[in-house]
Amino acid sequence: MDISPETLTTLSEWFLLSLSPLAEPRRASESSLSDAANQHGFSLAVLRLVSEPAADEQIRLAAAVHFKNHLRSRWPPSSSFPIRGPEKTVIKDRIVSLMLSSSPRIRSQLSESLSIISSYDFPQSWPSLLPELVSYLRSEKDYAKINGLLGAANSIFSKFRHAFDTSALRLDLKYCLDGFAAPLLDIFLKTSQIISGSIASASLSPDALRLLFESQRLCCEIFYSLNSIELPEFFEDHMREWMTEFLSYLTNTYTAALEADGTVDALRSAVCDNLQLYMEKNEEEFKDYLKDFAAAVWNLLLTQASSPSRDQLTITAIRFLTTVSTSVHHSLFGSPETLQQICQSIVFPNIRLRDDDEELFEMNFVEYIRRDIEGSDVGTRRRIACELLKGLATNYKEQVIALVSGQIQKMLAMYSANQAENWKEKDAAIYLVTSLATKAGGEAQLVDVESFFTSVVVPEFLGKSVNDGGILQASALKFFTVFREQIPKHTAIALLSDVINFIRANSNVVHSYAANCIEKLLLVRDRSPVHESGPNVVALQPRYGALDINPHLASLMRNLFEALQLPDSKENHYIMKCIMRVLEVADVSGDVARHCIAFLVSVLAEVCKNPINPVFNHYLFEAIAALVRRTCEKEPSLITVFEAALFPVLENILRNDVTEFWPYAFQIFAQLVEIIRPPLSHNYMELFKVLLMPQTWMRSANAPALVRLLRAYLQKVPNAELNNEGRLSQVLWIFKKLVSISSTEDLGFYVLNTVVENLGFDMIGQYITHIWSVLFYQLQNRSTVKFVNSLVVFMSLVLVKHGPVVLVDSINAVQDNIFLVIIKNFWIPNLKLISGSIEVKLTSVASTRLICESPTLLDVSTVELWGKMLDSIISLLVQPGQSRVDLENELMDVPETVGYSASFARLHNAGKNEDDPLKETKDPKEFLIKSIAGLSAHSPGRYSGIIEKFVDPVNQNALSQLYFEAYASKLLEAYASKLLEAYASKLLEAYASKLLEAYASKLLEAYASKLLEAYASKLLEAYASKLLEAYVSPHE
Repeated sequence: MDISPETLTTLSEWFLLSLSPLAEPRRASESSLSDAANQHGFSLAVLRLVSEPAADEQIRLAAAVHFKNHLRSRWPPSSSFPIRGPEKTVIKDRIVSLMLSSSPRIRSQLSESLSIISSYDFPQSWPSLLPELVSYLRSEKDYAKINGLLGAANSIFSKFRHAFDTSALRLDLKYCLDGFAAPLLDIFLKTSQIISGSIASASLSPDALRLLFESQRLCCEIFYSLNSIELPEFFEDHMREWMTEFLSYLTNTYTAALEADGTVDALRSAVCDNLQLYMEKNEEEFKDYLKDFAAAVWNLLLTQASSPSRDQLTITAIRFLTTVSTSVHHSLFGSPETLQQICQSIVFPNIRLRDDDEELFEMNFVEYIRRDIEGSDVGTRRRIACELLKGLATNYKEQVIALVSGQIQKMLAMYSANQAENWKEKDAAIYLVTSLATKAGGEAQLVDVESFFTSVVVPEFLGKSVNDGGILQASALKFFTVFREQIPKHTAIALLSDVINFIRANSNVVHSYAANCIEKLLLVRDRSPVHESGPNVVALQPRYGALDINPHLASLMRNLFEALQLPDSKENHYIMKCIMRVLEVADVSGDVARHCIAFLVSVLAEVCKNPINPVFNHYLFEAIAALVRRTCEKEPSLITVFEAALFPVLENILRNDVTEFWPYAFQIFAQLVEIIRPPLSHNYMELFKVLLMPQTWMRSANAPALVRLLRAYLQKVPNAELNNEGRLSQVLWIFKKLVSISSTEDLGFYVLNTVVENLGFDMIGQYITHIWSVLFYQLQNRSTVKFVNSLVVFMSLVLVKHGPVVLVDSINAVQDNIFLVIIKNFWIPNLKLISGSIEVKLTSVASTRLICESPTLLDVSTVELWGKMLDSIISLLVQPGQSRVDLENELMDVPETVGYSASFARLHNAGKNEDDPLKETKDPKEFLIKSIAGLSAHSPGRYSGIIEKFVDPVNQNALSQLYFEAYASKLLEAYASKLLEAYASKLLEAYASKLLEAYASKLLEAYASKLLEAYASKLLEAYASKLLEAYVSPHE
């Protein structure tokens, strides 16, 4: 690499300054490096500095890190300034040898750089890499360098673990297996022999042995990658060699000095991962080794050890046993004695809290919560132990439930005997129920959740200081949260004040769990029947509403705001999410609303200084948006209060270029513009001027929020104001800019649609030809389904607002008769692909009007287009095919993310429902039938032949069905009484006898007593004399 000494000196100075604790020199050096990165040869110069032995180690390391990041952004051919081909060739030729000759820290960075390159170029564009790695691997004696080579190979082959299985991937795998499988086994067996010999002779130090064990771990990880897709022939042929060595590492014990740092346990963990893989993918080939490995793993779990890697080994080992327990080999664990031993010796000890769990609770609450309630605890001892119980319960459910239930009772009894000393027993009992009752499918047999909650969990809420319970209180809150849907509403409401009180706890975990509990309670939905929609129709209704939360609102908001001022919780996103949810549900007004907006604005002003927590900040803006939406619409007098509070901080975000918050600020501004009544104040109009400036639209990430704000202004600013100072021209410039880029073209149409919806044709008429020219130019260059659909929607909107004649004439003004070309090539083929309820109604009604009102399509020369347009309308309304569904799923109007990136983060509470431009039209199907019927009545017999010739037979039947549905009810209403009069007597004669037979007995039972009471006296009078004559004289 021919790099001048001056260049190396300059680079050295820049990298040294990039490490400065002072912001100014650090930013200056970063700017210089950023500018230099665009020059050809920059990557080679940095790599040359990395290899310079005379340079300072810190400078070389900084250069190595920069080189890695430079490759990540510039190696892809699609990058803005990609590294040129000749430079790439030199880098690939030098990087492996440079990696081996570097210090460990620099070697690690270069290994990552090699991995980045290989992800794009290996193997097709870098065929020399694998032979070079194998050559060094066979000749190298230094295990530090061997491990560097294995680490590089491991990163290269790791793609086989996660990539989608394709024929191309399998070709790459075959290439890697042909070149690396045999050398991998050779180095693995060779290293194993060195380990065995050195341990027997005590010839190597623990540090030297650790390098050997690290080498074996890397070999095991490569083994996993190369076996991830299927069992390769080479590994099947040599399975015994691999398995023999794997078993030895699980069964052998080593000196305390060697075991101390966890290197050996890391190797064992990698072995267990490989056993797990073979159980999942190659169970038939692996079954002969299974019994020995199950026993080895079991014994390993029973062995006490204190290495830092024992946790990971425990997790991987239990995961392997879990897989075995759910396989056809589950009988290995089937005896009562074995189940008892597994539960008592493996499961229950790993359920109990340990000292490091307590330390995590106190010192790193974020990590504790991440493991405990965010679903990442699948990688912890507690969670994996519960997974083993579930695995065992798959085939031995009753036995496992009995063992667990007995253990829960035992733990609770121990707690009752000595609550101060045995609180961990109760915590373990709650954890078992929380983990197993809902997810193991054995809820009824394990515990009655409501009874357990009342007797075991509720006491942790009552009569105790919020700072006394710690972990036990957190576990109780977690239980409440997990089983929130099963706990009756009256029970939850009774405890709500206690949960609110826990928000005052000093423990970050406890007040986070309390806030999370309330937030999740407010999301609970109950299924409620919707009688008017049918017997089987149900809707999800919130279980808890404003009436439930309003009595507690003042204390709840006070505690939440105070919690945000506690140490380490100033940006606690659980607290802020709870604030957001409460403001969405509760009735906030008056002084409470003023206090809330003042506090939230103060928090926003603080985070503007250093936005480091994107999740917290997103919920903060959602809370502000919820407060604006829920209060200002109900209490307009608060609008000025909110404006006074929000305007300064939002303007500060724009003025100080807090770019992370720009999209949020524009959405809040849009809310305020929509809520206020015209005319807009001076501040709003000044903001409107800024909004229309071209430089405001330079950042594409802001475009969705800016469009949201622009649409709000277009709906509120009077037409006369838009004519001033060329503002409408500026709006149309924005439309043109957005629609010219594929990623923002839909936003351009949003702007255009808003212009048409809110401005009269007298204003937009002078621009309409220019608008069509822009759109048709883009159509020539980018006729994607997405673009054409948006164009059809826009043309439909113009038609329903201004009529078919305006639409046709304005388009033909661009070019004679181009309208018919647009109809034939774009409107008709794409109409059936339109999605979205408002869009479907708009385009179907517009298309119907086109064929029923437009002289162009009613002309005899366009009968084919008329028929095909009708066919597309019917397809749109009655045959929503798979293509429409796929398109709707694929094309998102605005991507949603929470975080600081190029993506737009939409505020749910600042959202606005789309306006329906056809509110007066309820049913587009009925509109179609009435329009066609009117047209046919005007020209009898003309259209039946066209329909028969150009409309698909399936759609002809659908059209007939639509006619029937539209007129059947009216016919029935009109003729029902006449039909009843005409046929009632005949129906009665035909069915009277059958009805009498079927229902006589039931009628007699139901009405006999009433009839007897009503008619007994009359019957007696009428028949008394006859009865006396008939029955008295014989007795005389």
